[in-house]
Amino acid sequence: MWCEVVSLLRSLGSALVSYFDAKKKRKVAEIYQALNSEPIDVAVLRRMAISEGGLLTDEIRCKVWPKLLSVNTDDLPPLPGKELREDSKDYQQVLLDVRRSLRRFPPGMPDDQREVLQEELIDIILHVLKRNPQLHYYQGYHDIVVTFLLVVGDRLATALVEKLSTHHLRDFMDPTMDNTKHILNYLMPIIDRVNPEVHDFMQSAEVGTIFALSWLITWFGHVLSDFRHVVRLYDFFLACHPLMPIYFAAVIVLHREQEVLDCECDMASVHHLLSQIPQDLPYESLISKAGDLFVQFPPSELTKEAAQAAQAERTAASTFKDFELASVQQRPDTVLRQRFRERLRGEERLRGEERTKSILTKPRTNRFVKLAVMGLTVALGAAALAVVKSALEWAPKFELQIFP
Repeated sequence: MWCEVVSLLRSLGSALVSYFDAKKKRKVAEIYQALNSEPIDVAVLRRMAISEGGLLTDEIRCKVWPKLLSVNTDDLPPLPGKELREDSKDYQQVLLDVRRSLRRFPPGMPDDQREVLQEELIDIILHVLKRNPQLHYYQGYHDIVVTFLLVVGDRLATALVEKLSTHHLRDFMDPTMDNTKHILNYLMPIIDRVNPEVHDFMQSAEVGTIFALSWLITWFGHVLSDFRHVVRLYDFFLACHPLMPIYFAAVIVLHREQEVLDCECDMASVHHLLSQIPQDLPYESLISKAGDLFVQFPPSELTKEAAQAAQAERTAASTFKDFELASVQQRPDTVLRQRFRERLRGEERLRGEERTKSILTKPRTNRFVKLAVMGLTVALGAAALAVVKSALEWAPKFELQIFP
């Protein structure tokens, strides 16, 4: 009997391996088909980056990340020179940060190889700052740059990081932290809409949002120890709206609901709990939920609360009309109504006003809802990067008044 059970388990295991191998092969084929199409199907590439597993390999990322950022790989800038170090006001700080970044390199990497990469990391950062004097270095920036360096190499990383710095990371690179604080202030309104109990508990503890600062400004690169998880999140963030990292921060807090509510209701205790990010998070599930929250509570809906909290009028990210360009592919309000109808049909026995309210505020995780969410998240990601592709300077082009 036991032998039969073992044999059955082995058969099931082999079947699962075969299934996932086939699924991976189909995804790889679809990615290369999008890359080889004329013109390149960037919308499909965004969908692949967002969907389960992301872009799968660094080889694929080398090909897809430039497309997501609209970087022409046939016209890359020359490698930065060492002369940048002589007249850079940021050199000493960058040097200190890079020297402290040992854990960001693969375990077991030979010292001489790591030291070469650290030198390249310094040069990339100084090159971007030299070419863009409006940008200001911040501690944590190197955590983002090293991720690109490790995946795509120094020359391509230089081009990608420069585009990223003038768009997605632009608000973090102002002379002051005002806009960064403003972006952090999107966190609590998101949590409040999903779980008012957690929101009120955190407010009572007066914990604030500073625990999420390093998450946001490094795209979680500084706080996650497994490089696979870091690049998976980078796939997701590169394909989406610039504010997606703050939605992902919110779902991490919401995922830890019980831990938060079981904590002592004081600032020190709650801050300590939340600042220690778990390393075994269910990343694919959280990515799906972050996309769900973005659809239900887009930045434009949260802007007033965030602006009032931060006492700021405008940031590059908040000027983005997150639904405007998406409408050319699929109207978000139509998709949302369809999603809610699907949910209600599946839960007819639980009708009623209170149940409907719960459905609208707390994301469900059934397969069909996930597909609907991903479909719309792809559209929104396409909208975000379409601005980068068509105008490069989307913040000045799209004006969105925070106050009417």
